[in-house]
This record gives sequence, C-alpha cells and structure tokens, in this order.
Amino acid sequence: HALEWLGSEVVVELAQSLSAAAPSGVKVVLVPIVNPDGRARVEKDLLNDRVGIYRRANANGVDLNRDWSANREITSIWSKLPFTRRYYYYSAEPVSQPESKALDALAEQIQPDAVVSLHAFGGYVYYPWGGLREETPDHREINRLARVMSNAQANGGYITVQLGKWASWFKAHGVEIDHFYAKYGAASFIIELSHSGINLLDWDTVRDFFRWYNPRDPSPHVKDGHDAVRALIFDYAFRARSERANSAP
Repeated sequence: HALEWLGSEVVVELAQSLSAAAPSGVKVVLVPIVNPDGRARVEKDLLNDRVGIYRRANANGVDLNRDWSANREITSIWSKLPFTRRYYYYSAEPVSQPESKALDALAEQIQPDAVVSLHAFGGYVYYPWGGLREETPDHREINRLARVMSNAQANGGYITVQLGKWASWFKAHGVEIDHFYAKYGAASFIIELSHSGINLLDWDTVRDFFRWYNPRDPSPHVKDGHDAVRALIFDYAFRARSERANSAP
C-alpha cells in the first residue's frame, strides 16, 4: 500500500544480511516495492507537506491487496461501513492490475513454497484464509511457521492469527495470501509491521497519515520484520538439510 514503507526497508535489510550469511538449500526472491506509483504520489505529498491525504491504491485506483483470485465474494460488514467504504478499493476482476500480474507471473515462474507480504501497521502475522473463517487443510503447519516468525522477534513478538478470524465481523476478500496459497500451495503470510506511529500526545502524528504507518524511528520495527522473515527462511533451510540427510545412502 502506498503509505506503508516499512516493508521496503525490511527487504533491504534482508538483502544485506542474507548476502553476508545465506543459508543453503533455499532460494530467496526479494521484491522491494509492489506499488511504485502509489509510493511516488506519497513522496510528492511529503515533499509538499500534504499530510492529510490518505493513499492506499495504485495509479488506477485499485487496492492491490484486494486484486486476487481466491475468496473474492464480499460478505463482510467491514467493506460496507461508511467510514471504510471509501478506502476499500476493490477490483472488478481478479489479477487485473500490472503489479498483480507481474507478481503472479513471478510466482508462476518460481513456484514458491512460502510467500510473505509486508504491510503496516498492526503487529500481526496473518495467514490464510483471509476471506473465510474455515481453516486451511494444513492449518497446523502454517500456524507453526507463523509462530516461528513471531518467536524470532526481540520486541515481544507479533500476534499470529488466521486473517479471516481476526474479528467476528471481519473478512479480507481477494487478498494475496489466499491467492498464493490456493493457486500455488504456498504457505502465505501478511506481516503487519509495527503498532503504528500514532502518539495521541503528539497531534502531528495523529493528523499525518504517513506517520500512522511509519513510526518516527523505524529501526526496531524493521528489525522485527527482518528477524521474522529471516527465521522463516532458516526454518526452510533446516528442513531442506534434514531431508537431504535422511535421503543420503
């Protein structure tokens, strides 16, 4: 999403740390930014001190987090409430945007075992299904992987929960984790980085939408995201080594 910049910083940190000490047995593909047009608009807003503009979508006005193929039927109250409807940029057709098409083509090429989508804010590690309350067939393993990421975080660890069970009144329709799990069988996660940059004692952070998603000091939140994803990568690497050892004559 256009205002959510922490994920890009996490990717940079991962590129640096994995370059220094990469595990064997896994291939890691890093995508530093998915919504470049949205980010460019936010950059322009910041340069011109326009702090009261809420930006979420891409240049076509589509929420890329709602442009996917699985569980698209909107049944949640969340998407119909007056104060959220204007921010719910739902696409008419699945995988309709250039950014979504590019990511799906990348997944088709590499056939990922796991996918992590980095957002902000909330302090959660979400996993499928987002558009359903039913659990996935391999719910236990996906939940275990979510806890691997949370347990690796030094600042208390994010809450791990199935996205469709986040609240009784909430479902996330057409989200990327449902798509990558349904289409490719990938263990898929959304990490909501930080618990927001809002400080109720600092009015500037309340009126500034950018600050909602980007705390003044991003470093501990970038570390949380980095450590979580790195732990997932090393979990897969450990299992790859174990499988090779078990198959050795």
